[in-house]
Amino acid sequence: MSALPTLGEFEQIVLLAIMRLGDDAYGVTIRSEIAVCTGREPSPGALYTTLDRLEDKGLLKSRVGDPSPRRGGRAKRYFAVSASGIKAVARAQKAYRKLLEGVQLPGLAHA
Repeated sequence: MSALPTLGEFEQIVLLAIMRLGDDAYGVTIRSEIAVCTGREPSPGALYTTLDRLEDKGLLKSRVGDPSPRRGGRAKRYFAVSASGIKAVARAQKAYRKLLEGVQLPGLAHA
């Protein structure tokens, strides 16, 4: 079995947004979810470059929906996190939790 790729911060954010959205994860909804959760909206170029890279790494799967007259005959491209993507997110989150152990962040109460 090959090692899981290391995730950058934005890659983790994108994967988590897709996981939160479930079956409704496509470009516009992913950008919106990221904006709501982080306070910053990524550019379409940054998002789609990252989506393509994550798919190339095997961490995402995509499918094309039916064309819609409301979208000028264009189809939406829907995304889902693969099993490898879920494992990569879990590994990254475990590393963050480990790094945060014993760190006191000013103004934040720790449970």
